[in-house]
Amino acid sequence: MENTNEYFASINDVSKRLNVPAHTLRYWEKQFPVAIRPTTGAGGRRYYRAETVAKLVVIRDLLYRHGLTIAGVKKLLRDGNLPSSADELLSSVSVSCDASLAKSIDTSDLDLAISLLENAKNILQ
Repeated sequence: MENTNEYFASINDVSKRLNVPAHTLRYWEKQFPVAIRPTTGAGGRRYYRAETVAKLVVIRDLLYRHGLTIAGVKKLLRDGNLPSSADELLSSVSVSCDASLAKSIDTSDLDLAISLLENAKNILQ
């Protein structure tokens, strides 16, 4: 998608932009048919709308940068929770995890762990 004024981008352009092979884009079409529906032109050539390319960017980031599985991304799509960016989703998840973790920590457990570590340190010295 070198020209942002274009309404459709070929699979080759999208492949270069996302730095993902064209066969991977075709595979993702099969895995995420609800989110990725390219228009096919003469001879079966695939053309992607700008909205579809934006979804592909999010899917790529979730899979490659953040380590989600295909099944995890499918679940997000099925639940309607695919974010506008992968970082948006993961930051909201980490904030909720941090809050629940902070509530579940018992200071007596921390004191016990510290004393055990100090004893181990003394033994090793």
